[in-house]
Amino acid sequence: MKSRKTIERSLGALAFMASCLFAGQAIAADAALIGDAQAAQSKISMCIGCHGILDYKAAYPELYHVPMIAGQNAQYIVAALKEYASGARTFPTMEAIARGMSEQDMADVAAYYSSFKK
Repeated sequence: MKSRKTIERSLGALAFMASCLFAGQAIAADAALIGDAQAAQSKISMCIGCHGILDYKAAYPELYHVPMIAGQNAQYIVAALKEYASGARTFPTMEAIARGMSEQDMADVAAYYSSFKK
């Protein structure tokens, strides 16, 4: 009986250590993509043309209300840009812009826009 409890405890400890390892890798991956709002200053020129105009509507390929992204959650902005880049979201202009951005560019732009108060 003693050896069975020892094995169960050892397996439990091993499982816990493995979960810590995986969580640590995920945190490290996220830390590498922390956005820099200052670095975004040179990357937002394409964004301002549409997202910086109150009540702006794009007419191509159809009438589309362009959302204001100032104050939006950074994770949401990054997720949206990744979806445009992959084609999961479709809008020709956004697809082209997002495909030209690195993940760090996306994180920087997201940090910049999320720093504003709504």
